[in-house]
Amino acid sequence: MIVLAATPIGNLGDASTRLVQALENAEVIAAEDTRTAIHLMRALGVENRPRLIALHEHNEREKAHEVVELARAGDVLVLTDAGMPAISDPGFPLVEAASAAGVTVTAIPGPSAVLTALAVSGLPTDRFTFEGFLPRKGGDRRKFLRSISTERRTMVFFESPHRLADSLVDLAAEFGAERRVVVCRELTKLHEEVKRGTAAELAAWAADGVRGEICVVAEGAEETEVDLAAGVALVLAAVASGDRLKDTAADVASATGLSKRDLYEGALAAR
Repeated sequence: MIVLAATPIGNLGDASTRLVQALENAEVIAAEDTRTAIHLMRALGVENRPRLIALHEHNEREKAHEVVELARAGDVLVLTDAGMPAISDPGFPLVEAASAAGVTVTAIPGPSAVLTALAVSGLPTDRFTFEGFLPRKGGDRRKFLRSISTERRTMVFFESPHRLADSLVDLAAEFGAERRVVVCRELTKLHEEVKRGTAAELAAWAADGVRGEICVVAEGAEETEVDLAAGVALVLAAVASGDRLKDTAADVASATGLSKRDLYEGALAAR
């Protein structure tokens, strides 16, 4: 079978007994970075020397078939550099291929930056979404944030420290300056920091630069009724900034529950 194994996101003490046992017994390990896998085993006192296969974002679709075939003969342990494989890390194409081939996939659960950030954020945890990394380019990022600006569930994002300030400025613009936001930095590490405030406050805080691994948790939107006229206005505003009408109508429809066709035709009529 294929075994997806969660690894520590910062604190080595979070390595589970099952993870250590799996590393000790593994004959084949598919790792995001084989050097990181070797370092982890050494740090945990594991003397096993399994076959190591690099499985990362640039080759995982090509390597998936090979790893699946290896898993027919024996277990393959799958590791990423930190956290759970397949969650904004390599692994999904492999699981997809294994499922299609009838090869069993299981997991050794453990540390998760997503759940850790959500748990410590102080924002509602009963319903939430994980949105992965925000788009790199400003225009794409603002368009994406606009499309989810009415999402009522708590939202968790990953972000690069180098783009955090710009992303928080865009989040404040699209979600509203008073939306509650939490930035979680270096979770489980020595310099862990959880910074809470409004979108505007955290944008100002991050302006001088922030270091480390970053998770952003944003409060969901308040429940509001958006009528067709307001929805059309949202579409027209996005189109005026350069977005395609068809795509924007779909985004606003998804966010508001309004009809995509009505939004599209309403925007055409208004233009």
